[in-house]
Amino acid sequence: MGSAKRTSSGGRKERRRERAAFFTAPSAVAQRQYEALRAYFVEDASAAEVAERFGYAASTVVAMVRDFTPDADAFFVDRRPGPRVAPAKLAARDEVLRLRAAGHSVTEIAAALAVTATPLNRTGVWELLLDEGHERLARVPGERGAPARDDPPRTRVLRWPEQPVTLRSDYAGLLLLLPGLVALDLPGAVAAAKFPGTREVPALSSLLSLLALKAIGRRRVSHVDDVCSDPALAAFAGLESLPKATTLGSYSYRLSRAHDKALLAGLARAMTKTGQSTGGDFDLDFHAIMHFGDDVALQTHYVPRRSQRTEAVLSFFAHDSETRNLVYADATCTKADQAGQAIAFARHWQQATGKAPELLVLDSKVTTGAGLAELHAAELTFITLRARNAKLTAQLEALPDSAWTQITLDRRGAYAKPEVHEQDVTVRGCPHPLRQIAVRGLGHEHPTLILTNDRTSTPKKIVGRYAKRMRIEQRLAESIRSFHLDALSSAVALNVDLDTTLTVWAAATYDALRHKLPGYEAATPDTIWRRFISTSGQITIGPDHVTCRLNSRTYSPVMRTARLPDTEIPWWNGRHLRLEFA
Repeated sequence: MGSAKRTSSGGRKERRRERAAFFTAPSAVAQRQYEALRAYFVEDASAAEVAERFGYAASTVVAMVRDFTPDADAFFVDRRPGPRVAPAKLAARDEVLRLRAAGHSVTEIAAALAVTATPLNRTGVWELLLDEGHERLARVPGERGAPARDDPPRTRVLRWPEQPVTLRSDYAGLLLLLPGLVALDLPGAVAAAKFPGTREVPALSSLLSLLALKAIGRRRVSHVDDVCSDPALAAFAGLESLPKATTLGSYSYRLSRAHDKALLAGLARAMTKTGQSTGGDFDLDFHAIMHFGDDVALQTHYVPRRSQRTEAVLSFFAHDSETRNLVYADATCTKADQAGQAIAFARHWQQATGKAPELLVLDSKVTTGAGLAELHAAELTFITLRARNAKLTAQLEALPDSAWTQITLDRRGAYAKPEVHEQDVTVRGCPHPLRQIAVRGLGHEHPTLILTNDRTSTPKKIVGRYAKRMRIEQRLAESIRSFHLDALSSAVALNVDLDTTLTVWAAATYDALRHKLPGYEAATPDTIWRRFISTSGQITIGPDHVTCRLNSRTYSPVMRTARLPDTEIPWWNGRHLRLEFA
């Protein structure tokens, strides 16, 4: 019996020791912080002792002590938005810690994981190491002023070598966009807009860095750390390395709406010269960029994709109906001024190009009756919808069949022959009589009401033209898919108005390239990215030119037959870009 009691007692002690490990060797990040701070404040352990005991760097413990507040309940709560568990990080954790213990840098660890079953990018590796209390690796011994091994090369203007240097690049295909940017005169637009810059990173290089991230489909500027050292991206911007995320975010907030508007004005002038915009017929629309955080000073707007009103940034876009290119954006809209966006765009376009728009096609939500009166007074032709109500619907349904006239639209399908009824009406806020065309037979339960001040065009032309307004929605969908237009998180690290402006520029640059690729004149940006821009290769930086040799792939024959001559790049001090295909 005595032996059995001793065995039972020993088992309890063993289980107690096993459970005590939960407190003495915590694995959860928040719990480890709690136990470390408890040891510091309650047990009077030094920062060095706490660091050794819980696996932190001593400086990390000092920072935790500094940031700790009496509001302990909130201090140990993970306040970051999004999911609380990252399966990829959990799967790679042991291997990351093993490689770090062996002295490998973040870049080296990410490269090693890329060929395993648990790949993790640089950002994920660094976040995991931070959570585990690791600091950046020390500088290389014997090299005074050398950067830490986890840091990218210094961000500064590209220094041209005396002898050619060949480097491998995962994003060599991005240089296919440079001829288009030169044709659109981005340097002239940036200079005219008076963007700020420094000696190390000129204004043009800052814009090109942001544009490069947009063009390769990086969802957030914070992801720049994964690609900033790529030689093609750096050369694209005329730098040795792209700026860090904090630098790019801070730079974007140095810019005002006046800067973005001037940059768009330069694009408008260039697109009319290159034929990417006819400058006459435009579609206008709003787009709500949804916000995914709490406690934010944003107005609520209706988000169609979510079928709800929620905190969002209301953005306004203009689209050339003939060339189907976006030409204008404004993400500074508020409920108070959204009705004036249509006339504001018309004035912007006339000031930029010297020519007023010939036709504006807009949804009923874009402006009010007073806004229509302002457009009419400015002698701007418009086509829009009129909101239906029970009274208007009853009046139209009471009309005899003889009051309706059949028209034939230039399209196939069951609704190619609707019926129309015309009359002059006045709407609230607009004292001028407008032409109303009621259309039935389009597949809707009630007639569609079109308002216009166009007195000369036939009903067929007006109805057919309004039906094409859906193209701007297609362009916005392409921008969301290709350039992550909707990537607005709770931590807004980039000026949203600048982001929408860069989206318009990126779309125009892609358009310039696709018109040089045989058979791809109507391809969407994501298709151009997937088949051409995402091509890897070798970049040879010489003293007087840069040669980009793209690796062979299925679509290489298309690039070989494209019209892609050598191009002089202004921000390379006149050096030329040569494109070669394996």
